[in-house]
Amino acid sequence: MSTHSTLDIVLKDILQVVTPLQEDWQIRFAIINDLRSIVESVESLRGATVEPFGSFVSNLFTRWGDLDISIELSNGLHISSAGKKQKQTLLGEVLKALRMKGGGSHLQFISSARVPILKFKSNRQGVSCDISINNLRGQMKSKILLWINKIDGRFHDMVLLVKEWAKAHKINNSKTGTFNSYSLSLLVIFHFQTCVPAILPPLKYIYPGNMVDDLKGVRADAENLIAETFNAGINRHISNTARSINKKSVPDLFVEFLRKYAQMDSWASELGICPYTGQWEQIENNTIWLPKTYSIFVEDPFEQPQNTARSVNAGQLKKISDTFSKTYSFLSSNNHNLNSLLTMLAPPHVVKSIITPIRNYNGSYFHPTQPKVQGVMRPPLQLQPHFQYAGPGTSSNSSPSNGNMQMPRGTNSNIPSSNGHIPMPRGTNISGSSSNGHIPMPRGTNTSGSSSNGHIPMPRGTNISSSSLNGHIQTPRGTKKPRGTNFNSSSSNRHVVHKGQQIWRPKS
Repeated sequence: MSTHSTLDIVLKDILQVVTPLQEDWQIRFAIINDLRSIVESVESLRGATVEPFGSFVSNLFTRWGDLDISIELSNGLHISSAGKKQKQTLLGEVLKALRMKGGGSHLQFISSARVPILKFKSNRQGVSCDISINNLRGQMKSKILLWINKIDGRFHDMVLLVKEWAKAHKINNSKTGTFNSYSLSLLVIFHFQTCVPAILPPLKYIYPGNMVDDLKGVRADAENLIAETFNAGINRHISNTARSINKKSVPDLFVEFLRKYAQMDSWASELGICPYTGQWEQIENNTIWLPKTYSIFVEDPFEQPQNTARSVNAGQLKKISDTFSKTYSFLSSNNHNLNSLLTMLAPPHVVKSIITPIRNYNGSYFHPTQPKVQGVMRPPLQLQPHFQYAGPGTSSNSSPSNGNMQMPRGTNSNIPSSNGHIPMPRGTNISGSSSNGHIPMPRGTNTSGSSSNGHIPMPRGTNISSSSLNGHIQTPRGTKKPRGTNFNSSSSNRHVVHKGQQIWRPKS
């Protein structure tokens, strides 16, 4: 079996195992309902709404993923604001209510954090939850990643694979001085911008401003403006018929991702990663990044000039760089098999969840050296969610034919609607942009294969029963998944390296 074929099989297996099942969706919907009941019992939070965000909303979560929840304070139609002290006080009230009602365990109140957070493990399957106050910025960033998901299906698979690999090597934890998941997602975006030919454009071409600066005034108006601006940017990108097509498979893109960042400790002090411009930027010449110094700079394209990797310390940067380098060297060699690849690319609980015996390339089966895990099997075929990666040669058009985020058949989230959409619990206000609480995709966005109303549909037969139709997670109407893109990555007005100036840049 060739090295590429072996890697192809392993990555497919990892995606199959980590992709959420019907009960994973149901559990998270139920947790949101549980927390809503708790918040309603707190007098100081009367009128507040419970709104999920993060990887759950972006459809970038795994079966074992955390659930991020924001409690949005009531402020009429306008965007609410609260100081750090008020957030600490309110989260303290939620903590008391959780203890009183027994809604979870392992409660941890991190009041001193830049954004105060209340962490706990739900009684429902031990799902880890992070609660914050008025995190509208986080909600909007989550929606934007969902929209980027629809530009090219390989982005979704790459993010999931990179996060599992990072967890396996313990470099996906900001508390220990390594990358948070948002930074890893931005590294994937930047890789897709700088590979040849490029898959994604510089984000300034999709959204030319600083998104957080536009979150002001009437909430519905602000979110609609952001959505419409993204709509225009996405359509400009899609309609660019001159762009080249990137047909590289997910395994190829994954190996190139490792190679690109394999020596980050050698250039991180000089070059910053800027998904907004889609270019490596010289740190010393970008005054908006100074005078603060960080071990590595990954700029938030939607909240410039914030560094999403500010938690990475110098010691851990060396470890991270070595991990990229060692994994790249390992994958580039012929000294591995299915079992050693699994151990290198996935954390132990994922490895144990992958079915054994493993299928051989000729259709027969063999047992890896690792003992068989009793009682651990993959779900039946009819319960397996779809994932984008279809194997070697996968392009942006190789995702499911309808291009939609799908949940397993038979999913019953006990939430409104029988039309097969992915709803949020009744009363949950996801976006604030409309009274029905949809997570909107920009109007008019061309997304091939999505439903005419722009919602993220579920497979036929999915039972999501209840009475109202509010709270759907929407995708851009008709957003077409481009097969690739090419762009002129000319220097923006933020890139101050003068014409003709020669600087070293990592290989793309």
